[in-house]
Amino acid sequence: MSNTKTVLGFVAGAAVGALAGILLAPDKGSNTRKKISGKAEDISDSLKSSFDDFVDKLKSAYSHGKDEADGLGDKAMEKVNALKAEAKASLS
Repeated sequence: MSNTKTVLGFVAGAAVGALAGILLAPDKGSNTRKKISGKAEDISDSLKSSFDDFVDKLKSAYSHGKDEADGLGDKAMEKVNALKAEAKASLS
């Protein structure tokens, strides 16, 4: 989570800095609007990429947890079956 917050903080800071730089630069309004539009697209792409990375990490963590849970279930069933066999053997 810390990496995600760091990336989002960096992106937000970069966006604010870029916007301030564009707005304070002496340029024609049409050029300024084009620059703002371009920066907005860059930021949007960056956020999409960050979100996709987050979703991929979440899917990976879920899959890993599910695999571990399945493994624990299998071990528990083996233990139960072993105890059943031991109980049957001791009763015989």
